[in-house]
Amino acid sequence: MSPAQPDGMRWPDSGSLDPGLVEAERGRPLSLYVHVPFCRVRCGYCDFNTYTVGFGPGAQVGDYAPSVLAEARLAARVMAEAGLPDRAAETVFFGGGTPTMLDVAELSEILAGLRERIGIAAGAEVTLEANPDTVTRGDLRALADAGFTRVSFGMQSAVPAILATLDRTHAPERVPLVVEWAKDAGLSTSVDLMYGTPGESLADWETSVRAALSYDPDHISAYALVVEEGTKMGAQVARGELPTPDPDDEAAKYELGDELLGEAGYAWYEISNFARASASDRASGRASTTFEHASRHNLAYWRDWDWWGLGPGAHSHVGRMRWWNVKNPGVYAGRLRAGVSPAAAGEILGEEERELERVMLGLRTSEGIELDGLPGVASGHEAGAGCVSMPAGGRVASLIADGLIDGAAALRGRVCLTLRGRLLADYVTRELMGY
Repeated sequence: MSPAQPDGMRWPDSGSLDPGLVEAERGRPLSLYVHVPFCRVRCGYCDFNTYTVGFGPGAQVGDYAPSVLAEARLAARVMAEAGLPDRAAETVFFGGGTPTMLDVAELSEILAGLRERIGIAAGAEVTLEANPDTVTRGDLRALADAGFTRVSFGMQSAVPAILATLDRTHAPERVPLVVEWAKDAGLSTSVDLMYGTPGESLADWETSVRAALSYDPDHISAYALVVEEGTKMGAQVARGELPTPDPDDEAAKYELGDELLGEAGYAWYEISNFARASASDRASGRASTTFEHASRHNLAYWRDWDWWGLGPGAHSHVGRMRWWNVKNPGVYAGRLRAGVSPAAAGEILGEEERELERVMLGLRTSEGIELDGLPGVASGHEAGAGCVSMPAGGRVASLIADGLIDGAAALRGRVCLTLRGRLLADYVTRELMGY
């Protein structure tokens, strides 16, 4: 069972947003996230809002699109009433769960409905998550024809024993097939890897990374396993049936992954995400955050865009307002049928919280953050380029000395993490904020 939602203030049944808090004047782009909460099998490590059964009308496979599109209509109305300008979505991401539990027709219906109700910008990135054993060659061609531009496959590992521990249902040899089918359909490709599974050796992890590289995807994500309370794996670890993941082991695996990916021509643009450089990228020497194959939807979160999450349990963020939907799919669908917002609760972010998030999220990217933008840092015209005032100057200098911040980048006015700094990103954030 998924964990309880965070506490928050009651959200209005109308879903309305405070015009004074949406920050319309800042002109942030808009992204859309569509949560599909259905799975064939619930993986033992998963604490996402997912279900292996349906919940009746509007809340089951084959009858889910009407609910999502009802929320899309509500979203368009609410944003307009709050004074936000019309904004076609720059990125759309279908996540889960397993979005490919829905057939191509239903996925296409949702995408077309989003285009009609909210708008999707020309050239937008439209991503679909997929399990390798839930799509066919024909599916991928049809999805590309419907307007999807990118597919992200949940590979996790190339080692059968590790997949079994994770309760993954696909065979390793399925992954290169679906990646090739996606390429043939003209889709950009990504594979997700996970390191730190109980029982995984360093050699197992190397096998998985090298296998992923052999498929030549455009993008690779590498996430550390987190054993969450309330999951099957959490109970197995608590009972001693599986060992607790070792942070030092996970750090060694991240470092190995970074080395192997770098040697193969992939560069990190966010701590857990690596993009393959195109020929034009390599020729121009552009920073990895501009790589053609970086996930624009991922960057939307790190760059503080607005996003609207559609679906049960989905979170949304507009200006200083953040809210989350009810988790039960049946309740979600019922509220929308009744003309009521599915939002369960939300929060209004204060200036200090917004500043912390700006630093924390920006620091996770390879482009980092501006030195002048840190609390307690004198601007360049006041202190000279690259100079910082105390106490922030001492903190930055200390982090450089500890090998956590790139000294050369700091001299150019940017705060960027080193490889060691990526492993300690939360600590670096706290130090920079003076916490």
